Amino acid sequence: MFNSDLLTYLETYLTEERKLRFMNVLENRTKYLTVAIEDVFQLHNTSAVIRSCDAFGIQEVHVIEDRFGQRLDKNIAMGAEQWVDVNRFNTTTDCVNALREKGYQIVATTPHTASNFLHEFEIDGPTALFFGTEKEGLSEEVLQQADKFIKIPMVGFSESLNISVSAAIIIQELTQKLRSSDLDWEMTAIDILEKRLDWTKKSIKDVEGIIARYQTQ
Repeated sequence: MFNSDLLTYLETYLTEERKLRFMNVLENRTKYLTVAIEDVFQLHNTSAVIRSCDAFGIQEVHVIEDRFGQRLDKNIAMGAEQWVDVNRFNTTTDCVNALREKGYQIVATTPHTASNFLHEFEIDGPTALFFGTEKEGLSEEVLQQADKFIKIPMVGFSESLNISVSAAIIIQELTQKLRSSDLDWEMTAIDILEKRLDWTKKSIKDVEGIIARYQTQ
C-alpha cells in the first residue's frame, strides 16, 4: 500500500518550486507510449534516447542487453535517467513478452520495410517503439514479432539516421499526437503518487537517514 504520510513528510524537505515542477512534469508523463532499445553499442546513444524520453514525457524505457549489457551498467543511472524508469532485459524475447503481457503493440522503427511514414502513423492502443543498433538495425526477431512498422520520410542521399536522432524525431511527433488525441494516455493517480515519492527521495540528501528517523517517531 502506498505510504502517503511518508510522501507528505518528505515533501517538507522540498521547496514549493520543486514540488510544483514535479507536478507539472507528471501531468505530461505517459506510459501509454513506451520505448525499447535493442543492443545499442554506443553508450551515448542509449543515454540520448533516454534523455529524449524524459524531455518528451515517456516514463518507461526498456533496454535489451543481450550482447553489450555489461557496457551499459555504469551509465544507465546518470543524468536524465533518474527521472525515467529503465527496465532491463537479457534477451529480446523477454522484453517483447513482457510488453505484450502489459497489452502493448510492438512497433518496429525501420527504413527497410513497407512501413508507415511517421506523419501517417496513428496510435490506436498502448504502443512500444523498438529502436535497433546503429549499423544493423533491429533484429529479425523484432521484425517478425512487430505488429506495425514506422519510418521517417527522408529526401536526401542518406538512407537512415543515427538512432538517437531517429528516436528524438519519432518520440516528439508521437507524444504530440498522443496528447492531442482522445486516448487515455495519462499516468494513473497511483503511478503519479509513486513517482512523486521516488523523485522526492532522489532530491533529498541522506534521505535514508531521514526516513529512518521518521519511522522511529
